[in-house]
Order: sequence, then C-alpha cells, then structure tokens
Amino acid sequence: MDSSEPVRRVVVGVDGSPTSHAALRWAARYASTTGGVVEAVHAWDTPSAAGWTGPAIDPEFDLEQAHERFTQELHSVFGDDHPAGLRELLVEGDPSEVLIRASAGAELLVVGRRGLGGFARAMLGSVSQRCAQHAACPVVVVRSEQE
Repeated sequence: MDSSEPVRRVVVGVDGSPTSHAALRWAARYASTTGGVVEAVHAWDTPSAAGWTGPAIDPEFDLEQAHERFTQELHSVFGDDHPAGLRELLVEGDPSEVLIRASAGAELLVVGRRGLGGFARAMLGSVSQRCAQHAACPVVVVRSEQE
C-alpha cells in the first residue's frame, strides 16, 4: 500500500456481548484480507445514582472500570495475539452516537446483532438498528456463533 493512500479503517463496536465478540472476530478477518486496520470502539457512560444528597458519580472510577472491561474483552477475543495495527478507542457517550461518529471516513462499520441490553426476541438491538440507519459507511451486522 502506498503511504499516501488513506488507511482502510474497519470500525467495530465492542460491548462485551457474544455478538460483539463475533463482530470483532469478523472485523479482524475482513481487515486482514483487505489490508485494513481494525478500530475497536468501546463506548462507556458514567451512570449516576441519585440519592437524597443529589447525584453520586465518580467519572475517574467509571473510566477505569470501562478501560478494564475493554481490555478484558479484547483479550478474551484475541488472547495475547492482537491483530496488527489494532486501534483501541474508549469513548464516553451513547454507544450508537459514538459508533455513528466513528463511522465517518471508515470503510465499514461492524456491530453485533444484539448487545447486552434489550429484549432477547428482538431481531436487531437498538444500537445496531440506529447504526444501520445512520452510519456514514456500509454496516455489517454480525450474529453470535451460537445463533
């Protein structure tokens, strides 16, 4: 690849669900065949618990926890053998909004069919559905290997 050519980015959403792990594996295989790089994106948010004194939040603790979860998820999928050029992005915000923004300039956005939330009967999760409707690039929705 010529150094003046833009890098082919394959963005993939990672939330710890079996379908996101399948999406991550799919994205890595695709990127390796096209000479692209995988940009693994994990969105996190600071939950707040409102008590009688007001909201109780600790953004630094939440960021640390999100980073640990993300690292564990990547390790559970790839072990110690991460794909060459794997980019890890930990971004605070709504997962669908984060992934839609990350899709700008990407060759492909890869998401799992259903993540950690929602109803088991749903054909698509809310994040995968919003990404399919609003992403700035083509979207691949991956099922888990167990389905």
